[in-house]
Amino acid sequence: MILATSNGIGMGHLTRACAITESLKEFAEPIIVSMAGGIAEIPGFMDVRCEYIPGRDRGWMRRDAWDIYLKERLVALIDETGAKLLSFDGVVPYPGVIAAKMARPEIKLVWVRRGLWQKKPQRFVLGLQSKMMDTIIEPGDFARSYDYGPTSRRKEAVGSAPISMFQNRTALSREEARKILGLDPVRPAVLVQLGTGEGDVNEKMTAALSGLLGWKDLQVVLTKKPVDANGKDLAPAGLDIKVVRYFPLARLLKAFDASICAAGYNGIHELLAAKIPTVFVPNIRGTDDQEMRARWCADYGYSLVADQADLEDIEAMVKKLQSSESRQELTEKCAQLPDVSGGEEVAKIFLALASAPTLKRPTRVIHYSRLVAQLHINRGSRHLLYLVYRQLARIYQIFKPYQPPPSVANVPPIFSDSRDSEELRSLIRGEARFEHLISGSSHDYKERRIAIAKKAYEFAVTEDASRE
Repeated sequence: MILATSNGIGMGHLTRACAITESLKEFAEPIIVSMAGGIAEIPGFMDVRCEYIPGRDRGWMRRDAWDIYLKERLVALIDETGAKLLSFDGVVPYPGVIAAKMARPEIKLVWVRRGLWQKKPQRFVLGLQSKMMDTIIEPGDFARSYDYGPTSRRKEAVGSAPISMFQNRTALSREEARKILGLDPVRPAVLVQLGTGEGDVNEKMTAALSGLLGWKDLQVVLTKKPVDANGKDLAPAGLDIKVVRYFPLARLLKAFDASICAAGYNGIHELLAAKIPTVFVPNIRGTDDQEMRARWCADYGYSLVADQADLEDIEAMVKKLQSSESRQELTEKCAQLPDVSGGEEVAKIFLALASAPTLKRPTRVIHYSRLVAQLHINRGSRHLLYLVYRQLARIYQIFKPYQPPPSVANVPPIFSDSRDSEELRSLIRGEARFEHLISGSSHDYKERRIAIAKKAYEFAVTEDASRE
């Protein structure tokens, strides 16, 4: 079974796939493919075969070539592994994903579609996209009753319990977790997962860290250095900060006395399931309605929530975590939440679907044509003008071929079937294009992948570039 994910703002798509994979391993061979750089951490931790697929935002090829590239990558992997099921976890099933199903109609196509959408343009093609799927699964969400988005009124999805990498039976004890993280076994510790990037995001990080000042003997744990793009330190003086890298961090959550986190799907269903007193600072980018999810948590007393647009409120809410009474109240309240056993439920759905006979659906091509047409119509006259422009651009490219952006080295891609996390991180982030191969793949598969890359990148690809 192939579990594919898009590259979202956070790690939600990939982490859900990992949670499902944990249960799938009991009765199937799951293979994870993802456009998220975090996939570098997966092979070493989970002992599953993985492939990184560069997203179209990497700029490694022409935009109009990327959907064909994605389709051919998926079809090649289906043929190589004999996969019975292809799942996709992401907001929008790319045309390349749907085209892979059309090329191999015998495979079952599943869309793992998280709820709580904001009202973004993607909602207009929900119906047509849904018709292309064999099954749609909506992972449970603690805040489901606050979902008023476009998916909330649809009836085609199969529901499950929340999906989470945190499972009490596999989580390490406080003592074991602190030993792995190198934390003092006695001093309080807080986990901060807000991220850095644009100016307002950096300011939120500084405000949150400022709210921790004055907490006696505190250890502050971050997953990346608190610096901006220019290397400027975002942390106020006086904090004992430790940067750690561990996947999945959900296994080590019992190490912490409190946390500060964005209100994404992962954060809510890992931290609250682990009963960690938390201040959520919603991220308003993307499709995920984090503000609504955070509001539910606050209204029902499961967490504290800061106004993401008010730096003073972020600092003030974080200061409340310094109260042991407040932390105790939050911990006791979180004990009332339902189980996060969705990974096991979805794995069983996958098994039943993969074992069922494939029904012929002759109208699928019609649905796909309607999908493409509706996409153009919904985007309006600007998009129609864009289509004309794109055709002119294709003619122009004949005389002036595509040139990669300065950040991409104009050299043949590197092929590697590495499972080493450090090496994979380096290859994914590197300037040269990287073609990742599942470990143990056949010679024919490697040759096919070389042909796919040569077509996509439009220059010679040789075996000399491989690192196997």
